Amino acid sequence: MNITANMVKELRERTGSGMMDCKKALVESNGDMEKAIEYLREKGLATAAKKAGRIAAEGIVDAYIHGGGRIGVLVEVNIETDFAAKNEEFRSFVKDIAMQIAASNPQYVRREEVPEEVIEREKEILKVQAMNEGKPANIAEKMVAGRIEKFYKEVCLLEQPFIKDTDKTVQDVLNEKIATIGENINIRRFVRFEMGEGLAKKEENFAEEVMKQIK
Repeated sequence: MNITANMVKELRERTGSGMMDCKKALVESNGDMEKAIEYLREKGLATAAKKAGRIAAEGIVDAYIHGGGRIGVLVEVNIETDFAAKNEEFRSFVKDIAMQIAASNPQYVRREEVPEEVIEREKEILKVQAMNEGKPANIAEKMVAGRIEKFYKEVCLLEQPFIKDTDKTVQDVLNEKIATIGENINIRRFVRFEMGEGLAKKEENFAEEVMKQIK
């Protein structure tokens, strides 16, 4: 298959890998973009990993308000230099991350932050679900392993599908930005507020209110 410059460009933009690596990946995968991404995944992660040990102490805290004030997000994203923190691409990325948090409601940044007791409790629930489906214990255990991965994708920000391109995870987009900007970037922490969350909401009974006024 003829590998075009546009194919190489697209793969480079999606993975943050070098041009020659992208071309080789497309040749090896016979032009299949998704297979080429898989081929480059380790190299893409290695590119980010080389920078991961570098201290990212600058950055910004950004806010995003959604739905006329019904959902609010504060997120801190760090980068190595103050100069890069002012980069428009970096700031746009941070805004995207705040929007991601508002839309997808993650509970943690990465799976390493999920407390062990939360994981064990989830595994127990998933095992009971599997056995309630009539699966034998050994099959239920294997099903739990697969479903716990799905759990991580729901609650961990970096493993969620990116809202602007669901073919990528947030981690994929982060790796791309590290490669493009050339500095280590760390999504450090966030907080998400939702109007009325955790409150016992009053059930309105207008007929009852009218009757009280009549009396």
